[in-house]
Amino acid sequence: MESKKLSINKSQDYWTRAINVIPAGTQTFSKGPTQYVDGVAPKYLKRGKGCHVWYIDGNEFIDYGMALGPITLGYCYPKVDNAIKKQLADGITFSLMHPLEVELSEKLIEIIPCAEMVRFGKNGSDATSGAVRCARAYTGREKIACCGYHGWQDWYICTTTRDKGIPNSTKELTYTFQYNNIDSLEKIFKEHQGQIAAVIMEGITIEEPQNDFLAKVRDLTHKNGSLLIFDEIVNGFRIAIAGAQEYYGIFPDIATFGKGMANGMPISFIAGKKEIMQEFNEVFFSFTFGGEVLSLAAAMATINVFKTNDVIKYFHVQGSKLKDGYNKLVKENGLEKITGAIGLPEHSVIFFNSHKELDSLIIKSLFQQELIKRGILTIGVQNICYSLNDSDIKKTLEAYNDSLKILNKAITQEKVLEYIEGKPIRPIFKRW
Repeated sequence: MESKKLSINKSQDYWTRAINVIPAGTQTFSKGPTQYVDGVAPKYLKRGKGCHVWYIDGNEFIDYGMALGPITLGYCYPKVDNAIKKQLADGITFSLMHPLEVELSEKLIEIIPCAEMVRFGKNGSDATSGAVRCARAYTGREKIACCGYHGWQDWYICTTTRDKGIPNSTKELTYTFQYNNIDSLEKIFKEHQGQIAAVIMEGITIEEPQNDFLAKVRDLTHKNGSLLIFDEIVNGFRIAIAGAQEYYGIFPDIATFGKGMANGMPISFIAGKKEIMQEFNEVFFSFTFGGEVLSLAAAMATINVFKTNDVIKYFHVQGSKLKDGYNKLVKENGLEKITGAIGLPEHSVIFFNSHKELDSLIIKSLFQQELIKRGILTIGVQNICYSLNDSDIKKTLEAYNDSLKILNKAITQEKVLEYIEGKPIRPIFKRW
């Protein structure tokens, strides 16, 4: 496959302007230059269609970031865009409530197993933080046990190295446990008996649950009088419409959703048992754009497409081609100890191991660099969208193969750093 170093002059010009007016230069760390090979990758995208995006210097990519996950059907998907345009003709947000708030809530209660009542937010952090506040109100307890990533708010991000500006008193209220390690959660309950309001976790991250892990978490949580919250922000509308609870048949007390439910429009929601959700009668969870109707209309349209077209099955079929295809190429290139694709086909991740003195991020940087030069944009997560066709997958696997060959050559020659043409990828934060 042809490779070429891209012109990124316009991207660089905008970045020079950005760092003078935007702290950190970006609104979202995961979209910023630290997550790509700086000097090789473009920094600004201009438009998208289906699973393809174009950056401001003109080149086209097959995109697997999918805007960090919210694009599930494809950029500019007609049925969703038409729903937005139709609602736009009537208005965006109003001084009173809108009927779509009721209609979408009823629809979600039909399709989410744990949902008896619903409250809307605008992003994942709204939903997870609202769920935690609700759990604290319901149980009368303050401490939280968590596993996975749950957003930027104080209660969670204090468990990472990006904890500047967070009071120490807040840091004393959240404790982390390890996925597939029930003993690590049991230890928290023993050390803080009668104090844990909720366990919040992603039902599956990359690693799949082993030895009835999710059932054990549920039972241990309820045994200790705490609530179980499933963070379905990533898994909902991707591994199943209702996320991990539907996929594994383990139902939480509260669940949070967002990302893919409206094909890119900003909306999230908290769903749960009525007796628990009634706490929101008093718990303050209220903001100007909570009922913004373009997103509500987009969500209704997106859900209809999911239900009518069996989108999740399509994710599985296309995702399997990518995941299995990558692992086959890894084996053919003798790189099984270095890299592989893991996780469910609907949402798999390409991982890299450190090798000798080389950090895994350095190895990942070279691989990503070569993909970018071949028209594939990714940070390693293979987010499938409904617009990804066999031709796109064929091109992607060809790019994977070429990039793996170069990676193998660089490792064999012990010249990986010399092959990298810009600044390598850097971590956003580390968990304590």
